[in-house]
Amino acid sequence: MTKIIGVLAGKGGTGKTTTSVNLGAALTYFGKDVIIVDANLTTPNVGLHLGVPVGAKHLHHVLQGKHEIKDAVYPHHSGIRIVPGSLSINDLHATDSDKLKRAVKQLKKLKPDFIIVDGAAGLGREALNGILASEELLIVTNPEMPAIADALKTIKLAEKFDRRVAGIVLTKTIDNNLDISAKKTEEILETPIIAVIPHDKAVRESLTRKDAAVFTHPKSRAAVGYKKLAASLIGHPYEEEMETAEGFFTELLKKFGLK
Repeated sequence: MTKIIGVLAGKGGTGKTTTSVNLGAALTYFGKDVIIVDANLTTPNVGLHLGVPVGAKHLHHVLQGKHEIKDAVYPHHSGIRIVPGSLSINDLHATDSDKLKRAVKQLKKLKPDFIIVDGAAGLGREALNGILASEELLIVTNPEMPAIADALKTIKLAEKFDRRVAGIVLTKTIDNNLDISAKKTEEILETPIIAVIPHDKAVRESLTRKDAAVFTHPKSRAAVGYKKLAASLIGHPYEEEMETAEGFFTELLKKFGLK
């Protein structure tokens, strides 16, 4: 049975799309069939993250009534499938986001294990339609008060429309006394944190390679965090050591036959 998971954030720049892409990659890593829908209609970035060019048919066309959503699904070399959005301002103005829920539901006919809806940040109509198109939600936030406050608003909006919030994904953590603690974040949001993703340069490096960090840097701290999140969602036992500086040099020595 297909599960539709919305990835939302009250504030832009929290790592929402990075989470959508890497969660999709991690679920694929565990053998699941995943479709990511770029429902951030104003600023769609999933295709840019994964190097999938906007094709002749895309989500904006679907919501304009020009095409069926099954015709706007494109493969990534990793095995993830993507419904990209248009980068054209003209398409944005002609698109009805109220049709998103119906369009996403039609993807179930393709029988994926998971549909990930990368929703818009904020609390506007576009974000609301991302919430309504999903069966359950992951809320992405950072360990800083403005992001946490906006995450709380998103949770309240989801509750108002009877959407279950599966948990919080706390990203870009640095592990110093400037971060608001995970415990305090849970207290404020009254919602469990189900993944902590540390700040990791591997994420930015993966962008330049147009792939998910889960694949480009599989033992990086961020990749391991996303794989743990995916494993928890599917009830899969998982444990993997994160790459350390010591581990990196050990592998380098092995490569040159020095160890």
